[in-house]
Amino acid sequence: MLGRSKELRVFFPWERKRGFLGTLGRTRARQVLFAVAVVGLVWITRGREEHAAAVRQTRATLTTAYFAIAAYRADHGGACPKSLGELVSGAYARHLPKDAWGKPLRLVCPGRRDTAGFDLSSDGPDGIAFGLDRVE
Repeated sequence: MLGRSKELRVFFPWERKRGFLGTLGRTRARQVLFAVAVVGLVWITRGREEHAAAVRQTRATLTTAYFAIAAYRADHGGACPKSLGELVSGAYARHLPKDAWGKPLRLVCPGRRDTAGFDLSSDGPDGIAFGLDRVE
């Protein structure tokens, strides 16, 4: 017989298929999976926001240090400080400028782009000099 219909069966709860896919059909398992997914999404979003906040903080520190170096150069005939520690000893900065990850900023004088100026940057979270995640 070609068009044979399948017999309908009634399953009792103890007769259901077990396993992962069978568990997903149950209400509590779906709720737990949803809760785990939400917690995972919040964790990923928090990590991204913490990184973005650290970059913003580092850029603010770079701006402050940039103005301190510009003031130093104005007082010293355009000469760059030998190190960022000279900004503190000369009262151009209160403390040694560090990025959000606790590492000191990198000062290159004369600058790579502008030979009459200077470059100020942070090595970023990995600390590799002139790495791909540096903040300028």
